Amino acid sequence: MKQATLLIIFLIGNHLFAQKPCEYSINVTDSIGTYKSTKEYIISEKNFGGNTSYIFYSLALTDGTPTLNLQLLQKSKDFMKANCFDKNSKLFLQLNNGKIITLIHIDKENCGTMIRDDKGFDNRILSGTFMFLKGSFEELKSSPVNLMRIKYLTDMEDYVVKKQFLSELDNLVYEPETYFIDNLHCVE
Repeated sequence: MKQATLLIIFLIGNHLFAQKPCEYSINVTDSIGTYKSTKEYIISEKNFGGNTSYIFYSLALTDGTPTLNLQLLQKSKDFMKANCFDKNSKLFLQLNNGKIITLIHIDKENCGTMIRDDKGFDNRILSGTFMFLKGSFEELKSSPVNLMRIKYLTDMEDYVVKKQFLSELDNLVYEPETYFIDNLHCVE
């Protein structure tokens, strides 16, 4: 009986503390420096009434500096409000432990790009790069995220971060709540 109990504790412990392997979309070292970026990961997906929006994260490491790349993709036949990132934009992450982590947008204004596809949909793509503040890594590695707030140039939007969902885009299961727990080790 003791052996079975020890085996269960060992297996649960291994599962809880096992880190996922890092998958990079870019991993370059040249005379200018080093840059690597993880694959994009869907954090939020909304499909309602012919309007679709996705938020993707990827982590990057540029010459030893970690950043979070956020990409917002919207698709609609209706009018879409343009949100912009500027030097005052921020990303707020509320953790399950009650703490709020703030990431600061780099000093580059961006209002996205609008592209019309062959089916008459307007597609807006907005990308932003956010820097981690000192001390935020340890908090993000130890507690899941339950709410994300994006502060744009003129607006603010909140997103509930799901524990898990099946994406309609690619039929894969995503676990956005533990994204940082599972992936921050890739840019340390």
